[in-house]
Amino acid sequence: MSDPSKIKAQPPEKHTGIKLTHPQKLAGGIPAIVSSMKHIYGEVGVLEGTKTMLKINQFKGFDCPGCAWPDPDKERSVVEFCENGAKAVAEEATTARVDATFFRKYSVEELSGWSDYKIGKSGRVMEPMILKEGSTHYEPISWKAAFDTIGKQLNTLKSPDEAIFYTSGRTSNEAAFLYQLFVRQYGTNNLPDCSNMCHESSGSGLSETVGIGKGSVKLEDFYEAEVIMIIGQNPGTNHPRMLIALQKAKENGAKIITINPLSEAGLIRFKHPQKPLDVIGSGTKLTDLFLQVRVNGDVPLLKAMIKLLLEREKEAPGTVLDHEFIKNSTSGYEDLITDLGKYNLDELIAQTSITREKIEEAVDLLVGKKKIIACWAMGLTQHKNAVDNIREVVNLLLLKGSIGKPGAGTCPVRGHSNVQGDRTMGIWEKLKPEFGKKLKEVFNFEPPHKEGYDVVGAIKAMAEGKAKFFFAMGGNFLSATPDTELTARALEQCEMTVHVSTKLNRSHLVHGKTALILPCLGRTELDMQHSGKQFVTVENSTGVVHQSRGGKSPASTHLLSEPKIVAELAKATLGDKSNVDWDHLVSDYDHIRDVIEQTIPGFDNYNERVRKPGGFYLPNGAREGNFKTLTGKANFTVNKNPDHKQADDEYLMMTIRSHDQYNTTIYGLDDRYRGILHERRVVLMNGEDIKQAGLKLEEEVDLVSNYDGEKRIAKNFLVIPYDIPSRCIGTYFPEANVLIPYNHYAHTSKTPISKSVVVKVARR
Repeated sequence: MSDPSKIKAQPPEKHTGIKLTHPQKLAGGIPAIVSSMKHIYGEVGVLEGTKTMLKINQFKGFDCPGCAWPDPDKERSVVEFCENGAKAVAEEATTARVDATFFRKYSVEELSGWSDYKIGKSGRVMEPMILKEGSTHYEPISWKAAFDTIGKQLNTLKSPDEAIFYTSGRTSNEAAFLYQLFVRQYGTNNLPDCSNMCHESSGSGLSETVGIGKGSVKLEDFYEAEVIMIIGQNPGTNHPRMLIALQKAKENGAKIITINPLSEAGLIRFKHPQKPLDVIGSGTKLTDLFLQVRVNGDVPLLKAMIKLLLEREKEAPGTVLDHEFIKNSTSGYEDLITDLGKYNLDELIAQTSITREKIEEAVDLLVGKKKIIACWAMGLTQHKNAVDNIREVVNLLLLKGSIGKPGAGTCPVRGHSNVQGDRTMGIWEKLKPEFGKKLKEVFNFEPPHKEGYDVVGAIKAMAEGKAKFFFAMGGNFLSATPDTELTARALEQCEMTVHVSTKLNRSHLVHGKTALILPCLGRTELDMQHSGKQFVTVENSTGVVHQSRGGKSPASTHLLSEPKIVAELAKATLGDKSNVDWDHLVSDYDHIRDVIEQTIPGFDNYNERVRKPGGFYLPNGAREGNFKTLTGKANFTVNKNPDHKQADDEYLMMTIRSHDQYNTTIYGLDDRYRGILHERRVVLMNGEDIKQAGLKLEEEVDLVSNYDGEKRIAKNFLVIPYDIPSRCIGTYFPEANVLIPYNHYAHTSKTPISKSVVVKVARR
């Protein structure tokens, strides 16, 4: 029998042999090509790897399982992918296998002692597996027995609200729609998803201010923009294809302002890996002005910039602000101006770690411009005041009239390739009344109206014994969430945990009394249902819905598609209580799209329009200058500065990804652009802070956070000097997630504070 006390919820604390080089000042080029080939050919083979890569993001190919950066609407390159896309596909298309023999050989306890990298490299899960109560090893189970086991467990719960149904961002529209339909017919809105931990703050801030929780720009807008502001984002690692759009924007005359605590290679200079002249040349300088803001100093910085813009407007009335737009299209301007008058400019600047001269340079770039795009990612969204960060960005854009016109607008850059589509399909713990009404009308049932658990609520409910069943449609819940040890204990208290997955991850090893792994088809693989070959659809960061069609032979004959898994789960759980013909829906995914069309606005003629090359755009009021807010206009907001109380020996920690990583998936152990190789347990510190603390290069330290009297410790990190503002540090996740308190989060969005955790650095 497995002993829960011996199951490791976190990666091992040992070091793997660090090597340091100088941080790079250029992204892309030959190293990106070599890295792509190394991963795809090493995992898949040369012939099959080449065939697969040539289908990524093509009109009749499959959508990259990595990020949600948009593809060109019309003409596309033969190689429409990036280094991280190659890594993501290599992970999925790998020839490595996790089968019954593997699970007989390795116990759950032994596997939990492996690193996340080693666990992920084990290979594709080949058939349904079950870990029975009291057992030490997973063993095979038939699909029918698996569904019957899950259905029986769900039907023994005292209330549907004792079950939690999590969703990862890579799930297709078709699977997500069926999933939320099943969950709501079962009787709960417990639908937490990965958005709760990333862009929930964007959705909250944008919905309030411009009336839609999505970005307002198209890819083509980057080519018309005069100024592009990139805030709290590292596209060179997280969204490398974005660098191609920025390169083209620069060629068209755009200026780029980068605001970030770290200077990232991808925003300094870029060589397009697919352009021979770029590869042999010096590449393109991207950032015109770098503002190295301290961690979570964005609101003071934006307020300072706005105050300086107002000063310029006073000096030259009518030349800086867009008064016509402010008058006709916005609300709350006077309140904003009144609030700004309460702040001292020098005090605001002091909170940013940036000189006034640098901020004046940024204002100079904005003064005469209206075509301004603001892009951001987790650097803005994972703070206690994250929603304020987003709203302050919107304030700046509204003053300039930079929303609702070509070449201007908001651009929250999403992570997983369909995280935005999942929300569009209804994956949300808050059932919108109009959506609930449509579900009732189309499917003839009364959906639950009680608000369900988000991620934070789900962890709390499981920890307190209020939730006893956990189901994950993809993802790695344990490693993605905050407060790792608490989350592990919460999962272990469940009667049953179930994961729909392609590969093994740490969440499979920290489990309820009974645990199941349900292996599904990947994006690259052929999906055959009763009517023949199927395709699914996804939505990218700019609201384009398009096809994804896999073609590879499945890794195993025992794999099911996600829609099929949901349908069988619904049948086994609901039985005659559901009047939905689940078999009919999954026999041909056109049937699923037909009912989506009937239920969700914007999907008229869904099956017809999605078959056109490139798909179609969903309606976007903010893009059209039609702000569907409570005031009927775009809203200025009054936002407070962050208030971090740090003792003299405390630092503000932000968690970051390495270059060999996408979300919780570890592709390798090198952070090539930052010059940190073969090691992940590192803490990046300002050189002067290291001296002042009496620390040394590569000294082993523990990181300690203390919230509400509870001490959390992440052990055995190596001190690395790095160009980061004083009193700020950087660490990789998920290694540092243990330090993040689950119950400290952004107001409104409840996104955990993963980018601003107060910690101490303790000598061992």
